[in-house]
Amino acid sequence: MTLMTPPPLDGFVWVDKQEDEEMLIPHSDLVEGPQPMEAQAETASLADNLPVDDPPTSRFTWTIGNFSRLNIKKLYSEVFIVGGYKWRILIFPKGNNLDHLSMYLDVADSHNLPYGWSRYAQFSLAVFNQIHQKYTVRKDTQHQFNSRESDWGFTSFMPLSDLYNPGRGYLVNDTCVVEAEVAVRKVQDYWSYDSKKETGYVGLKNQGATCYMNSLLQTLYHIPYFRKAVYHMPTTENDMPSGSIPLALQSLFYKLQYSDSSVATKELTKSFGWDTYDSFMQHDVQELNRVLCEKLEDKMKGTVVEGTLQQLFEGHHMNYIECINVDYKSTRKESFYDLQLDVKGCQDVYASFDKYVEVERLEGDNKYHAEEHGLQDAKKGVLFIDFPPVLQLQLKRFEYDFMRDSMVKINDRYEFPLQLDLDREDGKYLSPEADRSVRNLYTLHSVLVHSGGVHGGHYYAFIRPTLSDQWFKFEDERVTKEDMKRALEEQYGGEEELPPNPGFNNTPFKFTKYSNAYMLVYIRESDKEKIVCDVDEKDIAEHLRIRLKREQEEKEDKRRYKAQAHLFTIIKVARDDDLRQQIGSDIYFDLVDHDKVCSFRIQKQMPFNLFKEEVAKEFGIPVQFQRFWIWAKRQNHTYRPSRPLTPQEEAQPVGQLREIVSKVNNAELKLFLEVELGQDLSPIPPPEKTKEDILLFFKFYDPEKEELRYVGRLFVKSSDRPIEILSKINEMAGFALDEEIELYEEIKFEPCVMCEHLDKRTSFRLSQIEDGDIICFQKSASLDIEDQYRYPDVPSYLEYVHNRQLVHFRSLEKPKEEDFSLELSKLNSYDDVVERVAAHLGLDDPSKIRLTSHNCYSQQPKPQPIKYRGVEHLSDMLVHYNQSSDILYYEVLDIPLPELQGLKNLKVSFHHSTKDDVVVHNIRLPKQSTVEDVLNELKTKVELSHPNAKLRLLEVFYHKIYKGLMELICQESSGRNWSSLAATSRLVEGSEIFPPNEKIENINDQYWTLRAEEIPEEEKSLGPHDRLIHVYHFTKESAQNQMQVQNFGEPFFLVVHEGETLAEVKARIQKKLQVPEEEFSKWKFAFLSLGRPEYLQDSDIVSNRFQRKDVYGAWEQYLGLEHSDNAPKRAYAANQNRHTYEKPVKIYN
Repeated sequence: MTLMTPPPLDGFVWVDKQEDEEMLIPHSDLVEGPQPMEAQAETASLADNLPVDDPPTSRFTWTIGNFSRLNIKKLYSEVFIVGGYKWRILIFPKGNNLDHLSMYLDVADSHNLPYGWSRYAQFSLAVFNQIHQKYTVRKDTQHQFNSRESDWGFTSFMPLSDLYNPGRGYLVNDTCVVEAEVAVRKVQDYWSYDSKKETGYVGLKNQGATCYMNSLLQTLYHIPYFRKAVYHMPTTENDMPSGSIPLALQSLFYKLQYSDSSVATKELTKSFGWDTYDSFMQHDVQELNRVLCEKLEDKMKGTVVEGTLQQLFEGHHMNYIECINVDYKSTRKESFYDLQLDVKGCQDVYASFDKYVEVERLEGDNKYHAEEHGLQDAKKGVLFIDFPPVLQLQLKRFEYDFMRDSMVKINDRYEFPLQLDLDREDGKYLSPEADRSVRNLYTLHSVLVHSGGVHGGHYYAFIRPTLSDQWFKFEDERVTKEDMKRALEEQYGGEEELPPNPGFNNTPFKFTKYSNAYMLVYIRESDKEKIVCDVDEKDIAEHLRIRLKREQEEKEDKRRYKAQAHLFTIIKVARDDDLRQQIGSDIYFDLVDHDKVCSFRIQKQMPFNLFKEEVAKEFGIPVQFQRFWIWAKRQNHTYRPSRPLTPQEEAQPVGQLREIVSKVNNAELKLFLEVELGQDLSPIPPPEKTKEDILLFFKFYDPEKEELRYVGRLFVKSSDRPIEILSKINEMAGFALDEEIELYEEIKFEPCVMCEHLDKRTSFRLSQIEDGDIICFQKSASLDIEDQYRYPDVPSYLEYVHNRQLVHFRSLEKPKEEDFSLELSKLNSYDDVVERVAAHLGLDDPSKIRLTSHNCYSQQPKPQPIKYRGVEHLSDMLVHYNQSSDILYYEVLDIPLPELQGLKNLKVSFHHSTKDDVVVHNIRLPKQSTVEDVLNELKTKVELSHPNAKLRLLEVFYHKIYKGLMELICQESSGRNWSSLAATSRLVEGSEIFPPNEKIENINDQYWTLRAEEIPEEEKSLGPHDRLIHVYHFTKESAQNQMQVQNFGEPFFLVVHEGETLAEVKARIQKKLQVPEEEFSKWKFAFLSLGRPEYLQDSDIVSNRFQRKDVYGAWEQYLGLEHSDNAPKRAYAANQNRHTYEKPVKIYN
């Protein structure tokens, strides 16, 4: 696990991480004081398997009143004691710079503990759900606390939107209940542990939130046949790992096989097309497994290893429907690479397989339409034709909770055997056509574990690489030996009981185990020799071996370099040539960029005088002509030569001199080499320097060319006046000796530029000029000539240089493509910026330009655009937390932005009453407009069936109607008045009807579809007992034979008359939808409440079913039309196990 500081989820800082690895991590400097450390439920085990005593454990409950009115950044709990140590909980009630509650465990007395203290604890933090305890949010992790990391926990513990929503149950009477459960353990030294030495295997480095990927890669790597196939994928010596998935995976596997230390995965994720944002976005391991295998399968096509993944992972099953009373059977063969097994309601893997092949009876209202035989009783199920050599079982630990409208994790106990016999009970899982000669006896190879909940977690893997009795735990960089109990029984999940703690209470405490198996890999016994094969260097392409050995040698050289670093000093020597080359091109302020000057690596024991001989060899400057000056950082943050080295200093060893000169530990020694040249431009001895002598550096500015350049240096007397050296300055610049020039002193440039005019008649001493000062000069010019220049003098030019910013503009419609660049000033106002953009685009009205800032973390536009004159300067547009960007996105609007900001834009889909086409209209109205205004505006854009047609506006989400925003419009129409029609509209069970004066500014069409349609005539004349019901299309999808209702298509309202039978309702629906009889005869009709269908018969009175009130809303009870959905589907359905916070896994290359 990488140690992480809490973000805003934007902004990064470089930190050093082991050897030559560098790593981007989120960072925030917005919170004062020490930053809490981030676990993200992604914490490496520090000592899971080292000998320990029974850990002292206790719980601490913290009740926080008036929670929503807390007006502080962070809040500490009372101190509680566990294991003899003082602890407390730290929370950020409004989030640690992001929209999640942040919560940490803190060592309460860390500031008073002795140097070098540390303690190890396993702990969980929880926010109780005070209405439904099973929805309590709990996250567990573990950490080695020390002086640098005295707090640890979760920056993104839970969304603030959930926490502060009163209906969710986390705040009751404005009280929040928080709990910490802490177990303190004794631990051996974690940092000295050597995985390779202890186990023979190495781990994978975590990039931030890539433990899910690490556990999968270790599992695939330890399937030797898979590894051999990867090695045999064609790659060339010209390929780059960051651009080739096969080469990156070969490189990773090679390093896992032959490296002595943990391996980085950056090259592989770069080959996926991922950026830093992806590395900090945790995904689902099951989904990554599918996407990666899909990609590799594609890359293997046309190569010697084509079809390898099918040979390893592909099995087949048969879906069948068999009629009971007639001779008719329908079958469909399907392939699978993995099987998703139910956990809920199943005791073990065998129970899941039993459920998978369970026969469903299709009878009564649910009869099967068997072509020429019509509706028939039938049985429906799944049987396996063949199983693959490597069987991947994905356990459905996550499922959607309809009552809570959210995903939940199933932590129930679920057992899995070491040996899995899928031929049990006379092959009950096999189809008649299965090859019974193949023995389907499997042995467990890998157990991938998920620890945590739906909002975050940590992955690791237990693997038997050779299928011996010895198990190993692969957890990011750390690999440890494990016993079978640890790998199997402790990963079943369920509950565990802690013994009572005498110091707190005497009742045993049962807690849910949030760490449990999530994916299982079995290898068939009969294929074991083939799968667990030998893989050695002859399987690896020669160019790859050469490349990786060279990388290893370079890495070893760097390691030796670092190991010997304490014996050497780096000396950086700047010369006049460096100043001439850099000033005016690379730099403008100060004198030199020390990273671009000549660098010497010198043994600390070498006398400085011997070092001068090295300089003589490098630059051809004899030792006697060399004089070295020390650079010093001034209080105003400038860096200038301050004084020459003394003879006594030059007699000392380099290392000792560096310690005298630099107060910063391990700092480099930076020097300026002064070399004086004679008339023939050959070196001469440096002049003697007295206290009166001052070394000055000179820069010349040309306002016509807007150029600044270094012209040289001079020694002057402190008692001299600038007017006395003007001829020498002119000579250095190549001007006439009597040229009139103006002088300025460059004083500082951070945080703002200070460059002041220098009085030529005041002595250098009185002007406080000293060694290392910089004098800028330019030719004197009359006022009329100065007006011709943008930056007529040195101060204005330096101000411009300091604030200039090259901004890369992109069209918001094409956010990945750079469009054009403009050089602007950070001090430019909002108006300045949009005027420049408009001028570049040839647009007359700059107010039609709308800009959007760049999110440095996601590398995407920010969600909200910049408001008209909403920021003062360009610098405000480019800053993102503590990061600065150089990207802006632009739009060209059809109306001025100030006008647009006063408008609300709604996308409304209009469904014509007699035509199939649906047209989306953008309705733009003032924010104070009403629903009535929206529909009046829409009437001007659409074709109505007749002039007096009335419209309604609906909110549709996932093929259900959630709100009727307006059941009536057109007050000018004759007939019934608003109140009577509103009463009619309320016959829609549970629907909320808004009056025509409802404001539109609160309507959100970002996630909901707004649908407008004419109100049918039959709805305008409802009888007192008629009902207006919801009608939705649905299909039943079988996920491992577990029925799930899936809505699709366009929902609609339907009037149901009192006493009307289903047969009569069906006739009207068929006419309304214009469905051919042949197809319509296959449709089934059901009353659905909370997703459960009750099939109706033609004689049923439909209105009798729609009497219930104990539902959340009308959308949860409806008339369902069951028939096939002919819309195209993805080859892989969206993973049902994906956590709610995740985006889909994508591999782009």
